[in-house]
Amino acid sequence: MSDQPAPDQPAADRPAPEHRRPEGVSDETVEALGKLSAGLDHVEDARGHLYAFHRLMGSAESTLEEATGLMRDAGHDELADALDRDVLGGNPLPGMWSFQMVEAYDDGFYARAKALHQRALDELVQGRRHVFEAEMKELRRTRGREGHEAKPADVTGDPEYDG
Repeated sequence: MSDQPAPDQPAADRPAPEHRRPEGVSDETVEALGKLSAGLDHVEDARGHLYAFHRLMGSAESTLEEATGLMRDAGHDELADALDRDVLGGNPLPGMWSFQMVEAYDDGFYARAKALHQRALDELVQGRRHVFEAEMKELRRTRGREGHEAKPADVTGDPEYDG
């Protein structure tokens, strides 16, 4: 896979400079970075699910607190006491509420994965993101067809975008 534009290809019909492979970077390196980026996408998805879990636990706690009050109002004090004692305020995982899980993930695995991804981009392709995907787009798009443009029109004021 390579994004070397044809010499007669107008600038407006080429990938943006920040998505082009730097000179001397091999296909294998671009493929490896593409796979690394895909892996980081999964890490980001997992993070989103963890944040969703955090929000759901907060809602669950509030709803269970309301249920406890309603149980008590309905005369079911023993059940209300059990909810209050055994569920409300309890840790979903040993020693941790969901905010602590989020913090541990963000400060640990997530931070390490994100930093190594950025390091790889910086060291291997001058910090350029999505080079693999940009090259895939170039292989698959139909030049000259509406909806298949190489990049958005003049989003930066850079003449390279105007063509």
